[in-house]
Amino acid sequence: MSEMHQRVVIEQKKYKVSYSQGIQAFFKSIWGNKLSRIGFIILAAFLLISIFAPMFLESPKSDYMNRLQAPSVAHPLGTDFAGKDTLVQLLLGSRDVLLVAAYTAVFAISFACVIGIVSGLFGGKIDEILMMFTNIVLTIPSFPVTMILSMAIAIDNQLTFGLVLSLWSWAGLAKAIRSQVLIIKHKEFIEASRIMGLSNFRIIVNDILPNIVSYIAVNFISIMKGAILASVGLMYLGLVPFKGNHWGMMINISLSQTGALLGSSSMVYFLAPVVSIVLFQLGCYLFATGLDEALNPRLRA
Repeated sequence: MSEMHQRVVIEQKKYKVSYSQGIQAFFKSIWGNKLSRIGFIILAAFLLISIFAPMFLESPKSDYMNRLQAPSVAHPLGTDFAGKDTLVQLLLGSRDVLLVAAYTAVFAISFACVIGIVSGLFGGKIDEILMMFTNIVLTIPSFPVTMILSMAIAIDNQLTFGLVLSLWSWAGLAKAIRSQVLIIKHKEFIEASRIMGLSNFRIIVNDILPNIVSYIAVNFISIMKGAILASVGLMYLGLVPFKGNHWGMMINISLSQTGALLGSSSMVYFLAPVVSIVLFQLGCYLFATGLDEALNPRLRA
């Protein structure tokens, strides 16, 4: 018994060493890829702004004496229809945008992993029932359903907003994860774990998830990209009375209240969130180009 315990301790030490080496190899791979390095810098900048901007900036107050001002030294991106500083709103809104997108991705990935892994690993009636439900979700257009859900559910914070957006965003990924599980479930290391008497939970955590983590990570970025566009679309349509500084609200107000597309000085108020969204989408795309290689040791080799 003591000899077995010593073997377990040795294996744990090897795992800790390989884990730290894996983190170093991940960032080295990301930084070594020119495109993913640029994407990483862009996403890191957005992340830092979303964290620190609310710490140093206060939500701007209305100042109708300075409404619809052009960019100046006092207001680098001008002001909106109520005289609020556009740059401050843009910086504060980054937290709302990223939190909504992150919550959406976390919920959608969680739903997809549970359904996809359980369906692929256990098969049989469980697989048939879960895939039937998944196919039903896939056949119904996601955006119209999300519009209905946003009107039926009271959305007043980022968590609820992310949950609503995720309810119809997981089905395609669940089927893809199921396919991945079907490929690896008969591999030698899975069979060895079954012979050793390991529980299904340990097989999922120790054998299946490490083999699909790169696929999950790439889809996490993809879901965040889609969530930002969906949240902006819902706010532009006025279907989400969300309180905050979300960029979707800025676009809605710029078009409905300030006539931004009519050539007024508020064009900057419209372009600021649009350019930020495009830049974030570009950062996600560039970062994802090297993400699979960074998370997959076989591709690095």
